[in-house]
Parts: sequence; structure tokens; C-alpha cells
Amino acid sequence: MSEARLIRRIVRDNRDRNLSPEDTLALWPKVRKGEEGQVFQFRELANVHFNSHLFYELSVLKGYEEPILKEIKKDSPAYMEAQRLLNILKYFDVLDDIWVPPFSLLREFIGMKEGK
Repeated sequence: MSEARLIRRIVRDNRDRNLSPEDTLALWPKVRKGEEGQVFQFRELANVHFNSHLFYELSVLKGYEEPILKEIKKDSPAYMEAQRLLNILKYFDVLDDIWVPPFSLLREFIGMKEGK
């Protein structure tokens, strides 16, 4: 589920950290290295393991992700990775985020709608 985590992060970084998708994609190898060295090797030692993936999250994230990935120019080093992620997302229909509960973990990545 590395791709789902990357898609989540691109959306959140763009919204909360004002990072372009190219910036997030450039940082991703360091993030993965950190996961391997500091998280995954200790997972079996944890008292509790929580899988936060939601079956509908890629449908919700698609509405946020597609527009920002499509802004990446063909001459960008991130272009091929953006196309790969867009290819994954093409298999999902967009689901409006009004269906995401206000206390869902997914809200960490997409934020809250105005008035909620």
C-alpha cells in the first residue's frame, strides 16, 4: 500500500505544507527509507497494529490528486511517477468527500469542508 500512502501524502503536503507534487515525490524515497529503518522493522514488536487504509479512500483522494498531478509538465523529473499514479487512480470513481465522516482519519489528509 505504498502508493496509497504516497497519494495521501501528496494531497496533504499540497494542502497543509504548500508543497508541489514534485516536491513530495522528490522527498518520497527518503520517507520510505525512514519507514524501513524506523517503523517497519519494529512493527512486530508493537502491542497494537492499526491498518488505517479505508476501502473508499482512493475514490475520495482521486478528486484531490488528479488535478495536482495533471499540472506536472512532461519535462519534470516527476512526470513519469505522476503518470503512474494517475494510471492507478483511473480505476476509481471519484467519491465526494461529504461521505467522509468528520472524525475519519482520512480527514487528516483532505481536511474539513467549510462549515463542518
